Amino acid sequence: NKEQDNYNNATLDLIKKFVDSNQRKRINLLIQIESEIDNIYKLGSTLFEIFDCNGDDWAAGWLLQVLKKYKPDFFKNTKFNNYFNTYSDVEINYEHLQLMLVEQKFEEADRLTSSYLRKLAGKLAEKRGYVFYSEVKNMSGIDLQTIDRLWTVYSTGRFGFSIQAKILKSVGKKYELLWPKIGWKNEGIWTRYPNSFCWSLKAPDGHMPLINQLRGVSLMDSILRHPAIAERHNNIL
Repeated sequence: NKEQDNYNNATLDLIKKFVDSNQRKRINLLIQIESEIDNIYKLGSTLFEIFDCNGDDWAAGWLLQVLKKYKPDFFKNTKFNNYFNTYSDVEINYEHLQLMLVEQKFEEADRLTSSYLRKLAGKLAEKRGYVFYSEVKNMSGIDLQTIDRLWTVYSTGRFGFSIQAKILKSVGKKYELLWPKIGWKNEGIWTRYPNSFCWSLKAPDGHMPLINQLRGVSLMDSILRHPAIAERHNNIL
């Protein structure tokens, strides 16, 4: 009917405005988008034809997260659990990571990310249970970009290694200034894992994924300086 068509057109206009906006304006539209979820659901899968599943537009990731939260029926078409294509040079299947992120189960996604990093570092790292910074340079760039991209698209563009690298660059590459900014330190005290971390989209920019600092800054530094991560936002450190 005509009234429904008007609703559909108004919703499509809102989505278009959202997609075409810059980061700040998009963030300001999130509550309005969420309030339109019934109409977004009615638009169905055609809504996603404007997005590139090889791309990294977080607008698509956010819409999927909102649908997952309020309209789980949308995911009867299971391809939307893994809407973004993922790639691996070492035959890692990233479907579970993508599902955890779309469901906003960030703590589980973070644990998975640590296990993938050990896998990318090789058999010794898997056996040892942690990664040496010297193992990072041999990690598959395709895989690091896949992990980073998933974190970025499912965080309104605010989580991921490349985002951490961007923030580090903005504070003059000083790690002691990075920690409080991303919520890993508060008044000089390290944030306690896991209970004191914020496992939600309310977390500060760059809060996830976590990289263990017990053995110093070298591991994090090696990941953020990896050419594949630097390339993601042209933010070579």
